[in-house]
Amino acid sequence: MKDKIYQKVMGEVIAFEFDEEVTRVFPDMIERSVPGYQATLSAAGALAHRLSISGTRIYELGCSRGAALLSMDRAIPKEVDVTLIGVDQSQSMLSACRADLIDSGLLNHPLNLIQQDIRTVEMKDASLIVLNFTLQFIPIEDRLPLLRAARQALRPGGALLLSEKVKLADDRIDSLCIDLHHEFKKSQGYSELEIARKRDALVGVLIPEQIQTHKDRLSAAGFSASEVWYQAFNFCSLVALA
Repeated sequence: MKDKIYQKVMGEVIAFEFDEEVTRVFPDMIERSVPGYQATLSAAGALAHRLSISGTRIYELGCSRGAALLSMDRAIPKEVDVTLIGVDQSQSMLSACRADLIDSGLLNHPLNLIQQDIRTVEMKDASLIVLNFTLQFIPIEDRLPLLRAARQALRPGGALLLSEKVKLADDRIDSLCIDLHHEFKKSQGYSELEIARKRDALVGVLIPEQIQTHKDRLSAAGFSASEVWYQAFNFCSLVALA
């Protein structure tokens, strides 16, 4: 379904949440809102193909409707015995994910879906953990404990894929990229009013940080190295090695 949520908002804009209305239009919303979104999905698949080992688990934290899970499933050879695990707090997102991926019979590997706050989910025996535009919605003080738990769950040789909206270090370039992002959204059919309303809805809900802050936190969590592998305006994706 086409995202028209902020065409019809009247009066004060309420805080953004992953409710049933957002779930219905989410594939269209994220495709038209995040430049390079398909590239982050492809990266998840490429890493899963490279790192998946029989007997391990692959997690997506904040899996929404499971686009990254599907990319990883398709990239992992059928003979590799891995279990995919999608975690999300939104029941509507998990219901849609189940319908899209499990009930449709699209998957080559088993998928377990868990409705739980990603800050409290138990993880273990992982070869890859993906947070695709998820950490930005977690309170800043809870981000390091979550990444530490992810690092402890990864087997040697494993990795974490972290995609985020970021604040660029130079305010002038940050402002330029924000303007270019708005132009991108307009090119995708969003109006100035829709863009402004969505921005207001995300204030205090999505909290971006600088790239160096993410890298420092990944190091503090115990990852041996991390690098930005992809960036489009103020959206980037990092790979961190266990």
